[in-house]
Amino acid sequence: MQNQTLYSEKFLELKACIRQNGSKWVYAHRPNAKDIAVIVPVVKKDNEEFVLFLITKRPPLISENRAKFCLEMPAGLVGDINEDEDILSALKRELKEESGYEAQEIKIVSRNISSSAGMTSETSTVAIAYIDGNKAYNKPSDDDGGVIVERKLVKKDDILDFIKNFEKQGNAIGAQTLSGLFFYLFDK
Repeated sequence: MQNQTLYSEKFLELKACIRQNGSKWVYAHRPNAKDIAVIVPVVKKDNEEFVLFLITKRPPLISENRAKFCLEMPAGLVGDINEDEDILSALKRELKEESGYEAQEIKIVSRNISSSAGMTSETSTVAIAYIDGNKAYNKPSDDDGGVIVERKLVKKDDILDFIKNFEKQGNAIGAQTLSGLFFYLFDK
């Protein structure tokens, strides 16, 4: 398939390719990212396991009246700042920037997760970060524009009810979040 850039910004391009049947397919592409690093932060504290969620305000969801808030995990672009960055470095960096935590162990559980294969070429690598919650953690970095509005620790046994209640309030759930939770809950 041939492709053509229709529109280009620093972090996003709109591209078109010609399919085998001759029709055009338009999609979004991130020119400055090799991958997306997605982290499920599992915080062990006083013999209990919690997952750290981010509650975000995403302009596309708000401007199209889809949702005011979105439930996400720490995540970010791989190679956008340093093109030589590897996935493990990006996972550690994003976890620290968005949660303030440093993991004692990071386990990559899946690669090439597509959030919307018909709309974007973007794929993600999902990892579980195991964190000692009894250790001090740093204040998270500014997320460059106020996207993250809250960080929420949820007990493992309360995750499903938490997500259902969040959605019932008219909020969105990130596909990468559900993917990460799938591997956290079922990949033993």
